[in-house]
Amino acid sequence: MAKLTRKQKAVAEQGDFQKSYKLEEAIELVQKITYTKFDASVDISVHLGVDPRKADQMVRGTVVLPHGTGKNKRILVLCTPEKEKEAREAGADHVGLDDYIKKIEEGWVDIDVIITMPEIMAKVGRLGKILGPRGLMPNPKTGTVTVEIAKAVQAIKSGKIEYKVDKYGIVHASVGRVSFSKEALRDNAKELLATLLKAKPASAKGSYLKSISLASTMSKGVDVDTSTNFGF
Repeated sequence: MAKLTRKQKAVAEQGDFQKSYKLEEAIELVQKITYTKFDASVDISVHLGVDPRKADQMVRGTVVLPHGTGKNKRILVLCTPEKEKEAREAGADHVGLDDYIKKIEEGWVDIDVIITMPEIMAKVGRLGKILGPRGLMPNPKTGTVTVEIAKAVQAIKSGKIEYKVDKYGIVHASVGRVSFSKEALRDNAKELLATLLKAKPASAKGSYLKSISLASTMSKGVDVDTSTNFGF
């Protein structure tokens, strides 16, 4: 059996990783066992009792985290000229149309979110093979295809994130940074969990919240007790 490193020993001494903790206890433990020199992201993984292969059990949407994620998302707005000023004033990092479409076709994807307008989607659609695999394709269901450009930009800057169940039935999302207070991380996690519960498909049978795990970047995962009502 391989010897544990000093940090691994320190982590092992902080808690029992075979048990499930209440949400606040799990958050506190994750903060204790994070030894990175940078402000690590705190991520949540929620295993749902759904079959993503069935269209009526695809869980996907958006949620505004009350305390944001701690990350400044780089937003590209592809819009008509009359909407460019609105996009810039709302805080978009990049604004344009044909010039940015060309840049993307040439391999530029140095962005986190793309917002566009319904009438622009015909042009954006041809970027599907590039944007799709990176999760950057605008979608009306997530509010990134809209005529309300300023509102969409401001929502994302203030903490709006997308969530989507993967092929294994798991939703992965960031709920903040290790430097956040325990209360801020709790509020963000509860908001996401409440949203997932509201999004439960009518056709999903049996246990819906199968497991919940919290972890920071490069740290050990901590299981959260799914029997808790999370204050909803």
